[in-house]
Amino acid sequence: MAEIILVLNAGSSSLKYCAYDVHDDALRLVLRGSIEGLYTAPAFRAADAAGAEVEARQWDAGTQLGHEGAIAYLADFLRGHGEGHTLAAVGHRVVHGGVRFTQPARVTEALLAELDTLCPLAPLHQPHNLKAIRILAERRPGLPQVACFDTAFHRAQPEVAQAFALPVEITGRGVRRYGFHGLSYEYIASVLPRIDAAAAAGRTVVAHLGNGSSMCALVAGRSVASTMGFTAVDGLPMGTRCGSLDPGVILYLIGELGMDAGAIEDLIYRKSGLLGMSGVSSDMRALLASDDARARFAVEVYTYRIARELGSLAAAAQGLDALVFTAGIGEHAAPVRERVCRQAAWLGVSIDAAANARNGPKISEVSGRVPVWVIPTDEELMIARHTREIIATPAP
Repeated sequence: MAEIILVLNAGSSSLKYCAYDVHDDALRLVLRGSIEGLYTAPAFRAADAAGAEVEARQWDAGTQLGHEGAIAYLADFLRGHGEGHTLAAVGHRVVHGGVRFTQPARVTEALLAELDTLCPLAPLHQPHNLKAIRILAERRPGLPQVACFDTAFHRAQPEVAQAFALPVEITGRGVRRYGFHGLSYEYIASVLPRIDAAAAAGRTVVAHLGNGSSMCALVAGRSVASTMGFTAVDGLPMGTRCGSLDPGVILYLIGELGMDAGAIEDLIYRKSGLLGMSGVSSDMRALLASDDARARFAVEVYTYRIARELGSLAAAAQGLDALVFTAGIGEHAAPVRERVCRQAAWLGVSIDAAANARNGPKISEVSGRVPVWVIPTDEELMIARHTREIIATPAP
């Protein structure tokens, strides 16, 4: 009987999933989808590997399916569509592994207890990641589960790249630059050797540009610096997140505008970034299609910050041998790539307009000194790979 590895990414109001068929040591995508609006108006979607819709369901507004109901519904759905398959394991995206967890880990009660202590470092994500794990542990106690950490890939960075200039009494409590989107960067590092061996062995900057955006400098496939820091709101402007912000602005919001922690959290995570600057949308497609001056300015700020961080990351890597664009905007927004590369001409970056218009994969000019690539990321496949590897190893 064939085995299935299920990958889950549990958010505050959504549950995203992928199911992979394990066949002859290969992983083949079978289904992917999501359940959105878990506490408002749940909507279930399932598609096959080609993207064709398999099933869709919409619940009435006001329905509170919750994480437990969503997992129960997904389990029933998979049983109905998994004839001839057995669920071998579940891999989870867990946003924070702290300092200790540098590799994926098999879930145990002891592990969950440690991960609970990291919730203050990622309060918007970590509790929901762990909730899904606990629900499954109650429903299927013997089912192997694997936690894959979005911070783990960056633990290879030198200490100087992770440090804040704060007293040790504070940094000793875990206040440091962690970096995120690690599973995406790890995937790019894993496929780069067969795409561009020189880039894989050299100094490459990867731009993971989507609703959440960040960049990472790789040297020989290892993270040496990243734009996100203590939280996933740091670094580049994003769909609704502000990115890097002078701490004095926070003090101003408290002292002059009377904003409390909840209001500031809402502002910097949900009302800023492309949405806040443009007043139009958080969606790059809408901004690029808009004639609104604020929309154009939001795109200008976004690309300026990417180009500026590219210079910073090239300095951290002590050079630039390749540039990679990935994730939703990085893979599909040719105007964004063009503007970034135009501003990075001083680094030896130049792109071919026709190749860029068709989204690559290689978009640099033949005569360009720095190869520029568009490489689709696959964080879910990375999690499935880790899960398969860990369950193949006997539990201690």
